[in-house]
Amino acid sequence: MKKKMLAVILSMTMAAALLGGCGNEQKESSAAKEPAATEQPAPQADDPQAAKEPEEAGDNASSEENKPASGLVEGDFTIGISQFAQHGSLDNCREGFLTGLAEEGFIEGENLTVEYQNAEADMGIVNQIPQGFVSNKVDLICAIATPAAQSAYNAAMNSGIPVIYTAVNDPVGAELAKEDGMPVGEVTGTSDKLPVDAQLKMIRELLPDAKKIGIMYTTSEVNSESTIAEYEAAVGQYGFELVTTGINTTADAPLAADNLLAKVDCLNNLTDNTVVSALPTILDKANTQKIPVFGSEVEQVKIGCLASEGIDYYQLGIKTGKMAAQVLKGEKKASEIKMETITGSELYLNTKVADDLGISLPDDVKSRASETFTEIQTAE
Repeated sequence: MKKKMLAVILSMTMAAALLGGCGNEQKESSAAKEPAATEQPAPQADDPQAAKEPEEAGDNASSEENKPASGLVEGDFTIGISQFAQHGSLDNCREGFLTGLAEEGFIEGENLTVEYQNAEADMGIVNQIPQGFVSNKVDLICAIATPAAQSAYNAAMNSGIPVIYTAVNDPVGAELAKEDGMPVGEVTGTSDKLPVDAQLKMIRELLPDAKKIGIMYTTSEVNSESTIAEYEAAVGQYGFELVTTGINTTADAPLAADNLLAKVDCLNNLTDNTVVSALPTILDKANTQKIPVFGSEVEQVKIGCLASEGIDYYQLGIKTGKMAAQVLKGEKKASEIKMETITGSELYLNTKVADDLGISLPDDVKSRASETFTEIQTAE
């Protein structure tokens, strides 16, 4: 009996020992998984760099408080883009605008949602588009071209939604800016004011015997009317006479082109959105009569205009995007940002058009061209 008792006691003792060992192994395993605490040496009193580090860290945290490590601005933002018409210069503006935003930490598909609509040069639609953006309570509206900018500002005026415009030739005439360039409300942006003198000088160099320049424009576009006034004031200095004809829609362009081409030595195109939309038709008619057409920007030269002293609309868009970023970040209100005008112009030539028209381009003109095209692209 005693032997049985001893055997039982011995078995219980061994079991307890085994359980204790397992418990210790589990504790050791858990401890191994936890990172070991490291002790950082305290900065020495005579080490000025160590003393500065906490202060610098605080400053950096303050300056980068809106940006995560990826460079994106924290938060989710929605913007509406209202574009008046579908053509190269306005498309370049839109692309540049999104690039400018991306460079400032707003990237479409990550922290930025973009609602884009194109009015296709329809005045009724261009008024409806921003009303939808206001109903959707977007954070900001980008308006591309004068009619889009005017309708966007009118729609958003009492909503608290800021409007940033681009490709507006005359913001003051469009009642979007005051005479000093400051906004009339929560609306600001960039102007694509044309380099009228540079354009007239270039036309005179290429057509030394020309007397009459024709310009077609849309009577309802404020930007076109103000540019016509500039041309009327300047043509005499270069020995030209200006002949103009107004249209209301793209449907008016073919007949207006026929009438105008019968009276002039060349046509000069503006950034008039309705006329630009009808440019392929106008070019066909002008080419038939061997009358050169001068563009107002590079995209028009690509599709068949002879030459242009124009601005870079992609860069204009980038500048506008950076203005919008200031507003989205809360750094400034739109009403606090003065409208900007891009300065300078670039010469663009199309040698294929010159050859087709039998026009010889002077060497000094060709040498200063920023870009020369040797073929005519099909308009998109």
